Amino acid sequence: MKIDKNFVLREIAGEYIIIPTGRTALEFNGLITVNEVGMELWKMLQKDVTFDDLLNGILEEYDVDENAAREDIQEFLDRLVKGGILTEDEKSEK
Repeated sequence: MKIDKNFVLREIAGEYIIIPTGRTALEFNGLITVNEVGMELWKMLQKDVTFDDLLNGILEEYDVDENAAREDIQEFLDRLVKGGILTEDEKSEK
């Protein structure tokens, strides 16, 4: 899975916001605000990664329960997929 290149993450007034660019800005209605963990996931998603890559990255960076991290990551990914921001391929694992 990987972030669509037509979306960028920007820090605006202390908040992290996913913003569409180019033609995508005409089609995508709204913005998505993310927290610090969402920002870390966004950084990791700049490369083609698997769910396990994301989980391991968060577990290394934050003191969080693995099951809670797993659920939160899946919820974040689902939001990105629903918004057309995240693309998945056959190499990705959930």
